[in-house]
Amino acid sequence: MSPHSDRTRLISSATRRGQGRRPVNPPIERASTMLSDRAETMRDDADGPTYGLDGGSAARQLRAALADLEGAADAFLVPSGLAAVTLPLLALTRPGDEVITSDAIYGPSRRFLSRYQAARGVTTRFLPAETDAAGLIAALGERTRLVLMESPASLTFEMIDVAAVASACRERGVLSMIDNTWGAGLAFKPLAHGVDVSVQALTKYVSGHSDVLMGGIAASAPACLRAVADTIEDLGWHVSPDDAWLALRGLRTLPLRYAEQGRSGLMVAEWLQARPEVARVLYSPLPGSVGHDLWTRDFTGAASLMGVVLKGGNTAAACAFLDALNLFGIGYSWGGFESLITPETHQMAYRDHPPALEGELIRLHIGLEDPADLIADLEHGFAAFRAALTLP
Repeated sequence: MSPHSDRTRLISSATRRGQGRRPVNPPIERASTMLSDRAETMRDDADGPTYGLDGGSAARQLRAALADLEGAADAFLVPSGLAAVTLPLLALTRPGDEVITSDAIYGPSRRFLSRYQAARGVTTRFLPAETDAAGLIAALGERTRLVLMESPASLTFEMIDVAAVASACRERGVLSMIDNTWGAGLAFKPLAHGVDVSVQALTKYVSGHSDVLMGGIAASAPACLRAVADTIEDLGWHVSPDDAWLALRGLRTLPLRYAEQGRSGLMVAEWLQARPEVARVLYSPLPGSVGHDLWTRDFTGAASLMGVVLKGGNTAAACAFLDALNLFGIGYSWGGFESLITPETHQMAYRDHPPALEGELIRLHIGLEDPADLIADLEHGFAAFRAALTLP
């Protein structure tokens, strides 16, 4: 194991000596067919991939860098963050198995479990979002094959003791998996905490520029690696060399962007917490927040994605708030260089155990803009929110 930090290793892997004269970044190889000199070597991958589906130089370097970042034996690339969640679920469960997860799981992951997996005979139990590690462990049953976690959870940002859950799962022969997009493989290391499979949307912080769709899957256990590799092979999934190159370029600067956006995120969260229009800020790095103790213990940094529960109001007033902003884009996804904001109250209707909210739920992603400018923009939005509340 290298003694260097993540920040150094992500760059030094590109400048390592002994590889001859070459560009810093790998070439983009657009290819379906890979040629061999002799027929007997066509199936020998010692000299590189035997077919375009196996990926070129950029994909191989990206996989190696992700595996190193995650502390994994190997990492795989798939076409989206959602695919990074669904593929291991396909690979590791069979009809008759049960998956346990949180009611606050990422919406499309929930849809896959409730629709596709249910039709395939894999059942899912969605525990209340506030269920702690002891409650989740107590829920493990004879048919439980896999526990799927997010920490923080989607939209309402609940935290869970991942290490405790992973340890209990291992003792019972249950697989554990986590969507670690918020931690980006950088601020939280799931495999080091005993998790079997760590996945993330490389679309978000790793790519960092809102121009790539991609997912990553990291694991170390041979059985998990083989199941995931076989399923990718059977489905014929592939990421383009151009996208792999862009994601690799983004990965090199991930620690700097993540840290800067985390600092700005905390500044904005602290300001929001003091606003009279805000009932709650859902952001575990914020002192006093639910789950702050777990974040402090387990994380070395913070994403800049948070939830804000407005105090009172209605959907029209919340939309007036969003529409009055000039620096926050209104759009899905996050982790890029730009700040984004989305209304999320309607998503609570899909939960089995919807939370009691004091007002409308808004999700903010803080980008690389000057946080003082973002705060001034939010101030302008709150003026519109107050005005909307006073309209007849």
